[in-house]
Amino acid sequence: MTKIAVLKETAPGETRCAAIPETVKKFVALGAQVAVEQGAGASASIGDADFETAGATVGSRQDVIAGADIILCVQGPDGIEGAQAGALLVGGLDPVRRADSIEAYAKTGIDALAMEWMPRITRAQSMDILSSQSNLAGYKAVIDGAAAYGRAFPMMMTAAGTVSPAKLFVMGVGVAGLQAIATARRLGAQVSATDVRSATKEQILSLGAKPIFVENVAGIEGEGAGGYATEMSDEYQKAQAELVSGHIAKQDIVITTALIPGKPAPKLISDAQIASMRPGSVIVDLAAEAGGNVEGTVAGESVEKHGVTIVGASNLARSLSADASALFARNLFNFLSAFWDKDAGRPLLPDDDEIVKGIRLTHGGKIVHERLTAAA
Repeated sequence: MTKIAVLKETAPGETRCAAIPETVKKFVALGAQVAVEQGAGASASIGDADFETAGATVGSRQDVIAGADIILCVQGPDGIEGAQAGALLVGGLDPVRRADSIEAYAKTGIDALAMEWMPRITRAQSMDILSSQSNLAGYKAVIDGAAAYGRAFPMMMTAAGTVSPAKLFVMGVGVAGLQAIATARRLGAQVSATDVRSATKEQILSLGAKPIFVENVAGIEGEGAGGYATEMSDEYQKAQAELVSGHIAKQDIVITTALIPGKPAPKLISDAQIASMRPGSVIVDLAAEAGGNVEGTVAGESVEKHGVTIVGASNLARSLSADASALFARNLFNFLSAFWDKDAGRPLLPDDDEIVKGIRLTHGGKIVHERLTAAA
């Protein structure tokens, strides 16, 4: 019988869990044995008894890992003492920044599967941890921005006078940006948004926001590689900076979400642009952990410059631990169940499958992903 181990997260500030009772039941229904490390779900409001009721056993880390065929995690551990060769390690492994850990996984002989490198293809949408977590981050960015702003979002007409609606600008219209637009609109803000991909203009309009785009200079007509934006020409960046400068000066809240896979986050807002904003304004930088989109961002902290509060948002999804765990856990189950072979009683991962090639980092004691071998 295939044994699935669920680890308790040890990274500082990590509140999520790689399984929930719902997915435990589904794995058991597939014929698997599920073992959960003691306290794994505590910070996501899931007790050990909840896992046991769902059909899992609960034990120490050593007992959980011993003999496990599949190991589930949110963030890859530095090492997995006691893991057997050939086991699958499935979760967010941060391959570029944690090269030493990936090397350790290879030496242990396990198959490390980085879920954040899931290809952006139709059949993999339900497995995409970046999208599920970004959705929550986009929502929470608006909530945190509203809390830091200290004024009302919607227009209010009262006997004492009218309160004007907050003006909120979203820079980068991916999953997080779209959710930020939708959330800010629900709260009653006057919302505008921009992106280097011209195809997002219709998405912005569909959510009732105003698109702010550079005219007469070519942007990206569709998507970049894998659905992400790519770096733009100097001409476009200059034109965009001029347009955005004038617009930012009129905004109350700005949310930046721009990321380029494998590279530092692009700088979108300069110190001079911050200085042009009204005192009391707020910027929420969702790219803080990748270097930030805003000059002066400090990851995990809120700082004030020129009277403007800059929130260095650090993995906002984990501040919504219960929902984030549920979505993450379902992503992992959707992936494993898609490859589950009933006769073998375990997932079979074909070497030539697009999804497998996209996320498999190590195999047979070696690092095998071309993005990592090319960088070596």
